[in-house]
Amino acid sequence: MGAIRRVIGLMSGTSVDGIDAALVEVGPEEAGVRLIAFAGLPYSAELRREILEISEAGCGVADRICRLNAVLGEWFARAAFNVCREAGAELSGVDLIGSHGQTVRHLPEACGAFGVLTRSSLQIADPCVIAERTGVTTVADFRARDLAAGGQGAPLVPLVDYLLFRSGREGRVLLNIGGISNVTVLPRGCGPEDVLAFDTGPGNMLLDALTEVITDGRLAYDEGGAIAASGDVSDSLLGELMRHPFLKAAPPKSTGRESFGAALLAEVLAWRGRLPDEDLIATATAFTVRSIADALKRFVLPVSPIGRVAVSGGGGRNPVLMRKLTAALPEVDVCHSDALGVPRDAKEAIAFAVLANATVEGRPGNLPTATGASDSVVLGVVAPGRGCGISIDSADVIM
Repeated sequence: MGAIRRVIGLMSGTSVDGIDAALVEVGPEEAGVRLIAFAGLPYSAELRREILEISEAGCGVADRICRLNAVLGEWFARAAFNVCREAGAELSGVDLIGSHGQTVRHLPEACGAFGVLTRSSLQIADPCVIAERTGVTTVADFRARDLAAGGQGAPLVPLVDYLLFRSGREGRVLLNIGGISNVTVLPRGCGPEDVLAFDTGPGNMLLDALTEVITDGRLAYDEGGAIAASGDVSDSLLGELMRHPFLKAAPPKSTGRESFGAALLAEVLAWRGRLPDEDLIATATAFTVRSIADALKRFVLPVSPIGRVAVSGGGGRNPVLMRKLTAALPEVDVCHSDALGVPRDAKEAIAFAVLANATVEGRPGNLPTATGASDSVVLGVVAPGRGCGISIDSADVIM
């Protein structure tokens, strides 16, 4: 307890574009968090395709998932080496790794099966492989304990958002636009019990998938929002998309490809021919913006005044999306998380470094107000590194 640690956070989100790695110095009980280096490791096109295929309903054959779990363990270990190389540091000087893994299925709603009630979510990238390749104690499988406590298993970043971004001067929303968009709401002068967080709906997921289909695989995403800028938004299609039942459900809530993946893509592609391809991309972009703004107006602004929305994730690199978001929230200062001192691309990876530190110190990493869990719980399982010198009292341990 009370140590200053060097921790690597590893994260790959629902956009499935690669692994973000952040080398972070974390003070005692997260009193101080300093980013040392950040590096990204893009997935190969073939690996990305395999992840996307097994993530769709009915496609996740057990042997493919089993093999990919080990493959991604190797890739996540490579990402840890890469960020150390970026920092000019040695892995021997790293105390801990926190790996979110790659989500391939997220089923957080209570489901009765075989005489028990379950909630489940599956993230792969075997932490034992990461620990063996790097020699560093690795914390992973963060969602499972919150799910066992009756929560959604997501979002898990809100505790870190609270530690890093709370303000006594203004209410803030931390908005991450990855494959899925999610918000952490920090009312002015809030305590942890006041934090609200939830998934708002689509981020880049539908937009990226449409771009890939429309360009016959030449582009994986609408770079700079160029295609969207050349099209017009279809009010008819946008109105249909905004009727998605997830958008009206009250928090706590979380989602993934199960709601905004292949099935929704097929519905939008059914409009192809009636609308130009550019209009489909423009409308998908507008759908992301409208669903975020609607969530804030429906669930946040009536109970908590907000002065600033700080954006992180890949969506923050799309200037068309950012302009539309600014226009949709005229009373709010929309900026990037960089303006608050945390680089937009590194924020999620930093969060899992901080959560891993909380795990090995035996402190809770979830916020029940965000996930709906019955209690605050210590998150994660631990794969000890070689010559592990960290005392682990309250975490589950993979042996």
